[in-house]
Amino acid sequence: MKRSTRVALGLGVAALILGGQWLVEHIHEPGATGSASVVPVYRLGALDFTPCDLKQPLSGETTAAWCAPFRVPENRAAPGGRRIALRLALIRSKAAQPAPDPVVFIAGGPGQSAIDSYPQVAPALAPLLQHRNIILLDQRGTGGSNALACPQADKAAEARAPSPGFDAAQVEADTRACLAEVEQKADPRYYTTTDAVYDLIALRKALGDPRFDLIGVSYGTRVAQQVALRDPAGVRSLVLDSVVPDTLVLGQDFARNLDDALKADFALCTGTPACAKAFGDPWTALLQLRDKLKAAPPTASFPDPATFAPTTRALTADRLVGTVRLFAYSPVTAALLPLTIHAALAGDYAPLLGQSALIRREVGGSINGAMELSVVCSEDAALLRPDPRDTGTLLGAQFQQQLGAQCAVWPHGAMPADFHAPLKTATPVLILEGQYDPVTPPRYGEAVLADLSDGRLLIARGQGHNVIGAGCMPRLVARFVKDLKPKTLDARCLDALGPTPPFVNFSGATP
Repeated sequence: MKRSTRVALGLGVAALILGGQWLVEHIHEPGATGSASVVPVYRLGALDFTPCDLKQPLSGETTAAWCAPFRVPENRAAPGGRRIALRLALIRSKAAQPAPDPVVFIAGGPGQSAIDSYPQVAPALAPLLQHRNIILLDQRGTGGSNALACPQADKAAEARAPSPGFDAAQVEADTRACLAEVEQKADPRYYTTTDAVYDLIALRKALGDPRFDLIGVSYGTRVAQQVALRDPAGVRSLVLDSVVPDTLVLGQDFARNLDDALKADFALCTGTPACAKAFGDPWTALLQLRDKLKAAPPTASFPDPATFAPTTRALTADRLVGTVRLFAYSPVTAALLPLTIHAALAGDYAPLLGQSALIRREVGGSINGAMELSVVCSEDAALLRPDPRDTGTLLGAQFQQQLGAQCAVWPHGAMPADFHAPLKTATPVLILEGQYDPVTPPRYGEAVLADLSDGRLLIARGQGHNVIGAGCMPRLVARFVKDLKPKTLDARCLDALGPTPPFVNFSGATP
């Protein structure tokens, strides 16, 4: 059905039923020009979707979609209290009669918007549109769903000169400033995973009780597993990309996982004669650079990667570690690390600072840090324990220290007693993992698989975090959602995947 004006046949409303889903066109009265306007309405259950364009962050492009208003109580125990609007969108299937069970994409973070993240994952989900609609609901506290934003506190923290070490008092002060802004429109106790799960259950009811095919990425896999636990009859299948086991305490393994992934990435360099000759052992070079920056953080100029304007910034050890960690998520950016580390150790800081600015802008624009605190402070912080194995790692105890100071200030929401119990289900589940994932390694997928009666784990060779778009994976996911046969899925096409060769110069891997 195109958006162009259709013949109204003299009726105020013309309707066509498609597989139990009503497509209704409201015909508005003629305006001053004498022409009538037509607004198509795609009705699912109790919700009326109308055409909308989804803006893409940092871009002038838009995504054509269908949107519907969806409001829920902020605190379900007080339904007469504040209600919040959740941003809801639907990407229409190409089928004349879509399958009755839609795909629901759940973004990661915590703190990412499903709608804002969709353009990046759209190519991976495209095969699913042949038969199914895709539902996008911004998790409460993110994107267009009463985002827990504190722009003034963020601006003040960004303008301040970086501290040479961890400053608990400053972190607590920044957190209080952010909380003061957030509390003007939200109670952060009610922005947890469990609150988001019941939003999805309420959405399913409003859509007319279809069964959901849930696709979660990273933290979104925690949400998906919790939906399967709280509403098992409403879940037809699960795709868990870069899975966070329900048993996991977020942050407990961050330091170990990062070191393991970096060493595996750097082994690609030491095992490649041209890279080994140019850079030696990148792991040793990284530790040397970190120690050098701890002793005396240099200030250097570089062209801003977005505006090309001359920029001057200090390169601290913390900035180095943060940049390296985020670049380890993708095999392409990880392939740049030996080169940029070597350059910085030799005194050329511009490439590393430019990459740091680029990744910080991208992450800062896509992750809602205040919503992240509502999740992690409520569900994980009290369970974090010091791990002697973190001593000497690149991250060390940095995450635990930061989180401890923030969660001493941030309000905590409630968590069900069985929240961290492993998911045991007969629902078909497909688990996807990247071989070199620095945050959710393949052993997490193995742990989740052990409790499933109808599950399958696929490991993408040479890949990092979020692998649903790698190689033939989109086709495999679409086949799984169609057939619900994970154990017999022919995944031999994944054998074509491999790591990105390490760069020896900024033109690529060739000397």
